[in-house]
Amino acid sequence: MKRYGDPKDLNQKYFDRPGAYAIIYSQKKILLTHQLKPLSELQLPGGGIDIGESPTAALHREALEETGWRISIVRRLGAYQRFTFMPEYNFHARKICHIFMARAIRKIEEPSEPYHSAYWTEPYDAIKKLASDGDAAFLKALLKA
Repeated sequence: MKRYGDPKDLNQKYFDRPGAYAIIYSQKKILLTHQLKPLSELQLPGGGIDIGESPTAALHREALEETGWRISIVRRLGAYQRFTFMPEYNFHARKICHIFMARAIRKIEEPSEPYHSAYWTEPYDAIKKLASDGDAAFLKALLKA
C-alpha cells in the first residue's frame, strides 16, 4: 500500500487506525471539512472506522457529523497509509485511509462534530488546500481520469 507523508519511525509504536474518507462532489464543486482543532486544516470528510462498522457505514456517519450532508457513495477509489501522531487521541497511528467517491445528496443539519465546518471549493483549488498529500493525490488522479 502506498505511503504518503513522513516515513515510519522505527523507534515508535503505531496503532493501526483504519478510516474511510470521500471526495464528495456536487455541481462541479468538492465538499471538504474544515477542522479548526487540534490543527486548523482542510480535509476530505471522513474518519475512523469503529470496531464492527463497515467502511461505508463509517463514511456515511462521519460525513454527516463533519459536514451535515447526506451522501451517496459512488465507488471506492483505493487506499493509502500514513504514519502520524493523533493529538486528539494522544497516540501515534498508522492511518489506513480508504478513499471513496461520493455525491452530496442533501444538507440535513449543521456539522455536529466539534470544531468542524463544511467547505465547498473548486476541485483544483482543493488539491492545493488539502492537508493530507494522500487525499490530494487521490483527488488529482480522479480529475485526470
